[in-house]
Amino acid sequence: MSTFGTLFRVTTYGESHCASVGAIIDGCPPGLPLDAADIQVQMNRRRPGQSNLTTPRNEKDAIQLQSGIEHGVTLGTPIGLFVRNEDQRPHDYSETDLYPRPSHADWTYLEKYGIKASSGGGRSSARETIGRVAAGAIAEKYLKMAYGIEIVAFVTSVGKIHMPSAVVQTSGADAEDDDNSEDALTPEFRELLSTVSRENVDAHLTRCPHAETAEKMTKRIQRAQAAKDSIGGTVTCVIRNVPSGLGEPVFDKFEAKLAHAMLSIPATKAFEIGSGFRGTEVPGSKHNDAFVRRADGRLGTATNWSGGIQGGITNGENIYFRIGFKSPATISQAQTTAKYDGSEGTLAARGRHDPCVVPRAVPIVEAMAALVVMDQLLIQNSRRAAISLLPPVTTLPPTMVMPPPQIVAPSQTPVKENGP
Repeated sequence: MSTFGTLFRVTTYGESHCASVGAIIDGCPPGLPLDAADIQVQMNRRRPGQSNLTTPRNEKDAIQLQSGIEHGVTLGTPIGLFVRNEDQRPHDYSETDLYPRPSHADWTYLEKYGIKASSGGGRSSARETIGRVAAGAIAEKYLKMAYGIEIVAFVTSVGKIHMPSAVVQTSGADAEDDDNSEDALTPEFRELLSTVSRENVDAHLTRCPHAETAEKMTKRIQRAQAAKDSIGGTVTCVIRNVPSGLGEPVFDKFEAKLAHAMLSIPATKAFEIGSGFRGTEVPGSKHNDAFVRRADGRLGTATNWSGGIQGGITNGENIYFRIGFKSPATISQAQTTAKYDGSEGTLAARGRHDPCVVPRAVPIVEAMAALVVMDQLLIQNSRRAAISLLPPVTTLPPTMVMPPPQIVAPSQTPVKENGP
């Protein structure tokens, strides 16, 4: 369906070449200072045509707010917003009347609905993500102002070019029996997860905060462009200052909701959180995150293989995860493939496309992360509000009962309104 969330609900609409795309956001708390400029920042990071590494489609993606806000403050009622599609070229897709494009959704949409959009990718196009990014920007402003939560995503690989992050493992005959790895991530990368900002990320067109790797990524994307081809990559995201206790086991664990959100983004093919697949290679004696007492008296973990989530519930540590994006399906090379009638032919695709989607995917990943955190916070706060009305539990040992619950305490640290 086209709706995401339980209490903070986002419904997106629109196809790649229709009149407009947008969203309805229901459940935004009242009293949040908000105007179009708060949203436009992320829209500009997502928009096409922002560099020579992206599609040349020239869309301003200017957000227009329609409802739910008066005098610059949210009312608590549904927020309606949209963006007009201005640079449309449906004639670039006339060949899709004959061919289902390889690795696109043309055939599967036709099989599902018995009808499909005549141009572009329709609802499967990344153009649909405009509504997500706008809704995510609204959620993110609330999270930042109320809790000091920071969400930063960045590109960690393009093709076979990877940003330095993993500890170099033993190679050779003894590699299979080596249990001495201390952590999947280098100390430098762990420090980056705690300090990286969007300013660092946006310092390079590839949105990789490691300058040497970013230059290599640029050349790899340009090589794909020159060959009329495409290339994939990965995006890593860190969420900082998330309160503990979020997540709804057993089927709506926090990482399950994150995976749902991330794998709903067009072109995604993989998701891992915390130690991910590397955690399968490490013995439990080294993988376990031992508890320590923090300076504020609360428990924390000495390591963070768990990626900030244990038992499907946030533990207060940094949440970090990685998403894999496939090489864009639209390429300018002629491809031998079957027509709808089954006869063989040659498809010479036109249209405008990204040779690599990961630089523009960064704000989309941040937006979907914000929607998950926002929804889970509202759910947890509603539970705590309900419990707070009951008498304290006195029949169980103190180690089995927390103090009388209160609404999750917001951050008292002054924060900037325009993101981390």
